[in-house]
Amino acid sequence: MNIDAIMQGISTWALPVLLAIILHEVAHGWVADKLGDNTARFMGRLTLNPIKHIDPIGTILIPIVLLVVGSPFLFGYAKPVPVNFGKLHNPKRDMIWVALAGPATNLVLALISVAVLAVTVNMFAQVSWVSEPLALMCQASIIINVVLCIFNLIPLPPLDGGRVAVGLLPGPMAYQLSRIEPFGFLIIILLLVSGVFQSVIGPLIMGSAGALINIALPN
Repeated sequence: MNIDAIMQGISTWALPVLLAIILHEVAHGWVADKLGDNTARFMGRLTLNPIKHIDPIGTILIPIVLLVVGSPFLFGYAKPVPVNFGKLHNPKRDMIWVALAGPATNLVLALISVAVLAVTVNMFAQVSWVSEPLALMCQASIIINVVLCIFNLIPLPPLDGGRVAVGLLPGPMAYQLSRIEPFGFLIIILLLVSGVFQSVIGPLIMGSAGALINIALPN
């Protein structure tokens, strides 16, 4: 990939990636705040200021590397918003809603991007200098938000799906699953490097993103 293509890719993906991962984390903190835990608000994390959320590796390095190597979809993450589950009104139940807030936000952002893409290709088609870059950014937003939504619903702590599973499972099973969390990130890396995640959820991600994009694009 030449430098011009890399710069075009960065300009297309930068804003959608930042919005997707920052709003994902803010949603966790906002729901936690509504359910009794003000930790995120107290630490100033209920903000759209990217400086408060950017992780040098997850927000910048990983997406750029994936872009340079020509990955079919990008992935990234922000600094996790701190949540003290013990301060929630009903910790076992409320952790489910806090965990689901992130993927739900990504789903909403993907649907909003579909609507904006449909308007762009239908209303601004004659103004290509506006419609083309905006359409590309909308498609990038659909893809990254679908990636974050589906990936984070995998029932493996510390992913959101793992926390949902801990909240839903009976006590002993929930405890056993929660014990995986200290090793969860290492397991995720191994599954990514081995290609297991790509082969299992890759088709689901690309199929879902492709279907949403096709809804917006004219036949």
